[in-house]
Amino acid sequence: MARLRLSLPAQSDLAHILATSSERWGTAGRERYATVLAAALRQVAAEPEGSPTRSRDDILLGIRSFHLCHVRGGDPKLKVRQPAHILHYRAVAPDLIEIVRVRHERMEPSQRVSGESEHGT
Repeated sequence: MARLRLSLPAQSDLAHILATSSERWGTAGRERYATVLAAALRQVAAEPEGSPTRSRDDILLGIRSFHLCHVRGGDPKLKVRQPAHILHYRAVAPDLIEIVRVRHERMEPSQRVSGESEHGT
């Protein structure tokens, strides 16, 4: 399993997504979505080029995407009716995946994903 690194924009995206989830669906909804996000991150780390991922070289060379609707698992905490976010990421080393952005599926990714690597955690 590869290690994950979150860019500063991705950290900001996640904070905004979870704050919005809390406002709209309360603490329980926020926790469910946080669980789905965490499972998606683990899945990308385990299989960065797995079948539910897509090459997004059309956005930026080396970028891949993973829609949260593809999160696997039978855990009831992973039950979110319509997860609406996409992880945009790239391999920066053989054992390191950088999550570049986490964007809503309705956002145009080519205007939101940049080649700048702003390191976070």
